[in-house]
Amino acid sequence: MFKVLVTEHIAEPGIEILRNQPDVELTYDPELFRDFEKILQIIPEYDAIITRSGTPVNKELLSKAEKLKVIGRAGVGVDNIDLDEASRRGILVVNAPTGNTLAATEHTMGMMIAAARQIPQAHNSLKIERRWDRKKFMGVELAGKTLGIIGFGRIGSRVGIRAKAFDMKVIAYDPYIKKEKAEKLGVELLDSLDELLERADVITVHTPLTDETRNMITRKEIEKMKDGVILLNIARGGIINEQDLYEALKSGKVRAAAVDVFVKEPANDNILLDAPNIIVTPHIGANTFESQTNVAVIIANQVLAALRGEEVEFAVNAPFEETTAKVMKPWMELAEKLGLFAVQVACARSKEIVIEYIGDLGEDVKAFTAAFLKGFLSKIVDIPVNYINAPFLAKERGLRIVEVRKEEGTNFKRLMRVACEIDGKRFSVAGTVMEGKFPKIVEINNFLFDLVPSGRLLIIKNIDVPGVIGKMGSILGKHNVNIAGFQLGRVGRGKEAKAIILVDDEVPAAAMEEISKLPEIMEVQKVDLG
Repeated sequence: MFKVLVTEHIAEPGIEILRNQPDVELTYDPELFRDFEKILQIIPEYDAIITRSGTPVNKELLSKAEKLKVIGRAGVGVDNIDLDEASRRGILVVNAPTGNTLAATEHTMGMMIAAARQIPQAHNSLKIERRWDRKKFMGVELAGKTLGIIGFGRIGSRVGIRAKAFDMKVIAYDPYIKKEKAEKLGVELLDSLDELLERADVITVHTPLTDETRNMITRKEIEKMKDGVILLNIARGGIINEQDLYEALKSGKVRAAAVDVFVKEPANDNILLDAPNIIVTPHIGANTFESQTNVAVIIANQVLAALRGEEVEFAVNAPFEETTAKVMKPWMELAEKLGLFAVQVACARSKEIVIEYIGDLGEDVKAFTAAFLKGFLSKIVDIPVNYINAPFLAKERGLRIVEVRKEEGTNFKRLMRVACEIDGKRFSVAGTVMEGKFPKIVEINNFLFDLVPSGRLLIIKNIDVPGVIGKMGSILGKHNVNIAGFQLGRVGRGKEAKAIILVDDEVPAAAMEEISKLPEIMEVQKVDLG
């Protein structure tokens, strides 16, 4: 039974999904976020917590969350969650980024039009002040203007599509988006933020709030903009410096601004409320009935999938896309087995490990590196290791991973090779996937094998002379160890060879000692690949 805690309001369809699960015990208290001390008291018994932006899922809370496996953010932003601490503890963070995409997109377009045409000011003049003042509210048309979009992801790209329908020229800046995506939408993707600032008549930001984007737009950036620019922030408070925006509105450098998000919320006393020519809304970009239902349903299903070990679509702190892991599952399994193998045979004390990715293994190999680390660290740390915390645990231990990409290999079109150096000696092990689904270890220190990476093994370095195999078989038989298979990698008779003996039983220490004392044996090691 999974215990799930919901500390803030989410739409009823999401709550119903959770209530109706036979393996879920739900606690739903939409006002609990106001009592952080109570959350600290009860969090130790829960497997999952679902929040919005009002619950600080910080280091203090996580230190008490002894059973916590997943944090669900009902929305997009995760500013209230300590992602590093959650990752270090192996806790998955999921969100619902697509649930409010259209709502935020439409709110952006509404705010853009309202700012350009001074619609709220004209409304207040007529409705509140009862003044018929047509000349005062002279606006500008969007058609023919250049819209600069900072952040061209789910929302930014949709804003671009709609802006083109208004006959705007659209340019964008996003260092993480491929130019092909923008080109397909008829948008010019720029290499420089400064160029966007200089060319755009209207600028809108659609990035998450990170160390990289905090105060991305300050006085310095505003000075590079056109006089009379229109500036929008419907993304996250803190991306645009509020004091600097206030000064730019007062001076007239910025013709108009539209802001839905603030550094500190509620923003009842924010300096921007006193600025001229600004339209403000109380963080309602996602506030539509449709989006709130979407978000609630998505986050409920994401949390359930995570708890049950199923595929999760929107993992915030996983080192890779879940779809990548699913498509490349045999390679993930291989990478993990290579980690298990390397740590038991040679690399446990290494401070640097090189992983060579040879051939077409996709653009992003982070998933494979995380899988390797999961296998490698599972033998040397005293806490459970998963794909999420493995990179953090490696960093804490001072383990450096060097990823190397190479073209198609000689013997295999696609190959993973792990290498480390200990006491001046290099060790390497490599593997591939046969027929698209069968992981195999095919190389150990340049000796070729065809090894299924599972079960118990003996790895033996010996001199290739007659009688060695028989002697080892006799010793294992004497100790009631059954041999399941044997492979030999050799250079030539009388030279160094590498043997692998597959065994069904645990090899006792006495048998290991006897084998190691054979004159032909240079080294013998036990490996358990599960």
